[in-house]
This record gives sequence, structure tokens and C-alpha cells, in this order.
Amino acid sequence: MSSRRALISLLDADPELGEGFAPAELQVATRAIAVHPRTLDAGPWEPLDEQWPVPPTLGLLVLEGVVTRDIVFAGRITTELVGSGDVLRPWEDDVQFDPLPFGVQWHVHEPTRVALLDARVALATARWPVLAGALSRRHVRRARSLAFQLAIAQLPRVDDRLLVLLWALAERWGRVSPHGVRLPLALPHRTLATLVGARRPSVTTALSGLARDGLVERVDDGWLLHGDPDEVFPERLHTPMPTARAPQALGL
Repeated sequence: MSSRRALISLLDADPELGEGFAPAELQVATRAIAVHPRTLDAGPWEPLDEQWPVPPTLGLLVLEGVVTRDIVFAGRITTELVGSGDVLRPWEDDVQFDPLPFGVQWHVHEPTRVALLDARVALATARWPVLAGALSRRHVRRARSLAFQLAIAQLPRVDDRLLVLLWALAERWGRVSPHGVRLPLALPHRTLATLVGARRPSVTTALSGLARDGLVERVDDGWLLHGDPDEVFPERLHTPMPTARAPQALGL
């Protein structure tokens, strides 16, 4: 990991964290909340080998780039994809259950810029609770993303899993183009396989089928998705997509 001594404004680097501030307070907070940016080089990453500041350190905020976190258990790998806006605490050991040991591996897929949320940011959350709420929402968003990834892995067909995963990733990373939705994530088939709980050869076969159906296309920097999800998914998954219900209807 390379670092720079210069501080940057947290709210300039991630303006979404400033939503909810009163205009006058936003100006003050933008000037006051400074963070150290660091760059993770592409390749395997060993967070526990790094020197981290003493607590209270809230975590690392990913500003740009793509990192995967693999859990290796019983000879199988499960992958989480993290990127811009995610908050990590990679220096903490995962809770181990002795009879069921597992390993954790991190991989940086492209040079990734992160911001260290150190004691300065911890103190700022006390002064501006709206910032604490914004960071808390990032943790909730990450948990919900993992829950949806688990739901995707329950689909019986590998090609359906891949198609839903690619569109879910496009919701976050995609860019609309005249030819479809471009997803600039050049992930290898191995990573796609561990994201959907499948074997790499099965993923290669499934992607070939989706390409023949005109639903996905491989491009230099990732994938190009074709079609309208509102039409493709109900037909492929053999059931109407559920209509969103109000929180009151769900008993929340």
C-alpha cells in the first residue's frame, strides 16, 4: 500500500456523505473533515501486514477501484465484491469457530484509492451526527448487498444467477450507452463463479449461452448488457417480479 502525506477533504472525495447537512454546516464540515488517502496496488493484499493507526479508527472508505474478499471454507471460495463507497475494517480478524476453520484472502483488481477514517473522522461524527448516520448507512448497504448475493446463489440455473448478478452490478457500476448498459468490471470467470456459487467451467458455459441469446456481450473493459430487465427477468425466472410493498404492509 502506498500513501500520501497530503490530506484531502472527505466530503469532497465522497459528496454523498454530505447529504443531510445544512448548507452552512456543510461548508464548515467540508473544510474541517480531512482524511489521508492511500492507494492499494493491484494484486493480492494482506491487510494484517499493514501498520494501522491506533483506535478509534472507523475503517477504510473505498473512493475508487475494485477489491474482492474471498472466504475459503471446505475447499470452496465465496467472494464479496467491494468498491467505491464501501467501508471496510480489514485489520480485524474474522471470528473463527474452531471446528470449522476458514481463511480470508483479499485481492485488489485494479489500483484502488481508499481514505483512512481515523480519529479525526471519529471526532467529527460526534460533532455532526448526520455523518455518523451516513457512515452507518454504508454498513447497512453492504450487508444488504451480501444478502441479495446470497439470494442470487439460490437460483437453480447458473446462467440466471450470472444474468441477475451482472444487472445488479450494473445498477451500481453500469453506464448507459447507445448499445446497452456498459459494465466496466473486467472480472475473470473465476471471480464471477465464486460470486454466484458456481464452478468456473459452468460459468464459462453459461456466459457463452447468454451471449448467444444476445443478453450479454464481452467488451474490452468488462461487459455490455442488452435488453430490458423488466422483460428479461420474469420470462427467464418463470415468475412475475414481485411488486414493492409499502413498509406498513410488511409490518415494519
